[in-house]
Amino acid sequence: MMIVIHHNPSCGTSRKVLAMIRASGADPVVVNYLNEGWTRPQLLALFAAADLTPRQALRDKRSPAAEMGLLDDGVSDETILEAMLAHPVLVNRPIVASPKGVRLCRPAELVLDLLEQEPAAPLHKDDGETIPDQEGKPVV
Repeated sequence: MMIVIHHNPSCGTSRKVLAMIRASGADPVVVNYLNEGWTRPQLLALFAAADLTPRQALRDKRSPAAEMGLLDDGVSDETILEAMLAHPVLVNRPIVASPKGVRLCRPAELVLDLLEQEPAAPLHKDDGETIPDQEGKPVV
């Protein structure tokens, strides 16, 4: 199964999702979007597949979104999209694509629905809590 993760190696959630994908036995394509940037067609396709608007995919914490005025009421999706193209850090992450769908994986356990197999290793959230599988049982 081919899995693509749009990844920021500085982001704990993104690193956790990547670890979960690898623990499931998959060898994902890792796209460091901060280095590679985005294209308009790429973002539009990802957002459409994940059922997200640019505003919903906008990273509002630890990003320049507020300083750029992108969080203000009335800012159009087109304006947000243009800003994302110029400043890739504005896109929330990680976005994962697999044959099962496309999803913004925040929180990290949302990636479980996109995997063919459950991760084989015990996995934990940042607060130490064990990540549950799709039935709510701890992934161990």
